[in-house]
Amino acid sequence: MASQKNALIVGASRGLGLGLVETFLQRGWRVTATQRSASPGLAALASDALTVETADIDDDRAVSTLHDRLAGQSFDLIFVVAGVATQAHEPLHLVPRDVAAQVYLTNAISPVRFAEAFLDRLAPKGLVAFMSSILGSVGLNESGGWENYRASKAALNTLVRSFEIRHREAGFGVLLLHPGWVRTEMGGADADIDVATSVTGMADVIAARLGQSGTAYLDYTGKTLDW
Repeated sequence: MASQKNALIVGASRGLGLGLVETFLQRGWRVTATQRSASPGLAALASDALTVETADIDDDRAVSTLHDRLAGQSFDLIFVVAGVATQAHEPLHLVPRDVAAQVYLTNAISPVRFAEAFLDRLAPKGLVAFMSSILGSVGLNESGGWENYRASKAALNTLVRSFEIRHREAGFGVLLLHPGWVRTEMGGADADIDVATSVTGMADVIAARLGQSGTAYLDYTGKTLDW
């Protein structure tokens, strides 16, 4: 189908990433989904419209190899979902330095480096999306907690704004998305919403933003969040 949209969803082995893959397939998109290791969830979605690749966004060589494997492809959406929340509930001074640094690397640095590496695979007027969080908002932080995770997402927001400014003349769109507090392994059983509600909302927000330029920091309902 000439009009079929094409998405690259990075970090799709489970949870929100897996839910997004399923949602976009249901909406008629062709999807390339990445996993860090074999994902039963992705295997269960087997479809002619789904390609599954293996890559770790913290591994520059793996990212470069993936880039080469996807030569010739053009994506309307590149969505970097991958992220970690290691020792997220502990105050910063109790988190070992190497653990804190790894969270920052995976959540802030590696997503932007991945997007930079794959810009030549983005379709004209395409959209680059990053999984952020309301916890990355400095202005909305009135409760504390999740200190290192908050800082990593605030750093992601800052780096992504700079990324878009640096490439503004190219005219593609950039989106930072808060998925809501979702019942996943990271969000826990007491979270507000289920995966289906979150990914349906995010897919709707993405559909509305396709073809637009500039940066937006939105939640899964389309609400603009304070930086």
